[in-house]
Amino acid sequence: MQPRQPTDSRRFLTFRVGSQLYALGSEEVLEVIPMPALARVPQSPPALLGIANLRGTVVPIAGLRQLLGQPPAAEEPSARAIVLDIGAPIAVRVDSVAALEHAAEAQIDSRAKEVGADGTERLLGVVSLGRDAAVAKILDIRTMLESAFANRGRASPRNGLPGAPLRGAEGGGADATETLVTFEVAGQEFALPLTEVREIIPAPASVTALAHSEAVVLGLTAVRDMLLPLLSLRSLLGFPSPQAPSGREKVLVVRIGGAHVGLVADRARAVLAAELGRLDPVPPVLSARTGGESRIRSVYRGEGGRRLISVLSPQQLFRDDVMHKLGAAQPSQARDDEPAQPIGIQELTFLVFRLGGEEFGLPIESVVEVARAPEQITRLPKTPKFLEGVVNLRGEVLPVIDQRRRFEMPAAERPEGRRLIVVQTQRHRAGVIVDSVSGVLRSSANAVEPAPDLTDETSRLVRGVINLPSSNRMVLLLDPTELLTRAERGLLDRFEAQRQRTGA
Repeated sequence: MQPRQPTDSRRFLTFRVGSQLYALGSEEVLEVIPMPALARVPQSPPALLGIANLRGTVVPIAGLRQLLGQPPAAEEPSARAIVLDIGAPIAVRVDSVAALEHAAEAQIDSRAKEVGADGTERLLGVVSLGRDAAVAKILDIRTMLESAFANRGRASPRNGLPGAPLRGAEGGGADATETLVTFEVAGQEFALPLTEVREIIPAPASVTALAHSEAVVLGLTAVRDMLLPLLSLRSLLGFPSPQAPSGREKVLVVRIGGAHVGLVADRARAVLAAELGRLDPVPPVLSARTGGESRIRSVYRGEGGRRLISVLSPQQLFRDDVMHKLGAAQPSQARDDEPAQPIGIQELTFLVFRLGGEEFGLPIESVVEVARAPEQITRLPKTPKFLEGVVNLRGEVLPVIDQRRRFEMPAAERPEGRRLIVVQTQRHRAGVIVDSVSGVLRSSANAVEPAPDLTDETSRLVRGVINLPSSNRMVLLLDPTELLTRAERGLLDRFEAQRQRTGA
């Protein structure tokens, strides 16, 4: 039988950081969990280890060692995250959890809080645990967190959402361009209008085959509780099937005739703003044929005609009999999985890119194009270390920023796969080098969760989070204005002034 606890006792959760024993009042603790997978937040204070998905809720994780001014510890199986109830959800990492202890008021000495404090410790007192005469320091965790994550005048985003001015806000010519998503099929470059693409995702490792289906229908896969039929662009366009998957295949999710369909391409290529004057109709001799050429809506002449991109028409990709079979094979909820958006709910589109193991999103309105990272970059003296230099991009001198250096990350182990994202804000245009581009992601505005409100530094840069627990993904949404100009506004202003003088 458990001994009855005195009515004037308190409960404490005790835990260790290094060799020191600490305690928190049980009323502040919601739960204790194993250390979850973390998404790192750029330009965050050292004490913020990252953010995690806790049953669909985005929770920041702070390191108690860092809060105490100690060096970080190696990853240990005993490490735990203590989820706290201090007005907003937050968790702290500790080396190990000891026990849940009861202590009478006589065992708590609040007068010892100043004497027992060491360095950055903030104490409410100490508690003597009579069982083995151990003494635990009671942390004033609220004060420590407030001190580490002081938010000094957060700049509120427009409508509470991440956003950026349209490229045409200052004469960028948004009315004269169409944004295309380009991809490769059988060694040729094709494109779909961005307005037709719901999102771009990696090809799934496993696909459920459909009985009695033709070669164009690859099967079904599950995407966020939706059954998605996969169709081969190679077959639709009249190309032979590959001998074996390359591992770089991408699925372009489009919505046609009330149904979501996944179009499997060999790999994704770029996102670019195509000038309408360079989009030519298909020559009549080709449009009269009945093969893959009839699926082409127009041809884009890029890079002075050296890069020809065939723009597809989704409505012309499928024959009536294929769509009939597709509709018969799809469960009805697959066609009606996306209920009508309530009036006034905004839909947002983001370009998702990777740096290390983290995914970040930029509003598609701020993206001019995506291309391979240039091999030759002209270095400039006396510039910040994250500024790689400048490149000549089709006659325009463009400053190039190494985003890994900007976020103080180590250099990429395999730089050959890097991509250049050309970003346009109301005042600047610059190229941002990232590890890779994951694709396009659409989300309703009410699905964007606010970023952890911890410091003004991170709050200005990270304007929201899209949490995708079913696929174990978390996308941090960045403000493109802060991305380009956070500490070097004057430098980029000079680039922009020079670009305008030269008429680029």
